Amino acid sequence: MTETRSRPFDLPPVWLVLALAVAWGQAQYFSFGLSFGPVWADLLGGLLVGGGIVLMALAVYEMRRQKTTFHPHHESARLVQSGIFSRSRNPIYLGDMMVLAGMILYWDAVLALPLVPLFLWLLERRFVIPEENRLRRTFRMEFAKYSEKVRRWV
Repeated sequence: MTETRSRPFDLPPVWLVLALAVAWGQAQYFSFGLSFGPVWADLLGGLLVGGGIVLMALAVYEMRRQKTTFHPHHESARLVQSGIFSRSRNPIYLGDMMVLAGMILYWDAVLALPLVPLFLWLLERRFVIPEENRLRRTFRMEFAKYSEKVRRWV
């Protein structure tokens, strides 16, 4: 497994923590009295965070089971198509977005909602597209068939 980039801090969890910090800061210091409402936002936020963590855990488990890396800048030893990867080509990134959206709801960070599509855009440009290009070069027909069968997100 060779590393294609030498950027130790250019990892999705780092970007997720930064986005979470911005959302928390907005909720704490710039709420302007805005709120999603009572209990439903906390419940939905908790479900999103929990679901996101479960998605990430299932994906890491499947990648470990298949003996390949989950590091976004390393070459994959195998094209994982089983488990959660039979439903989404990017369950870890989907889980990251769910955690971000859930915490925005939980913290009542109304003005931070645009972070979700911005974070999606960032993940696609910095990680998803380069990863899929590497997989396309490495696994050619197998990846073509997989991408026809399984959507990028859900």
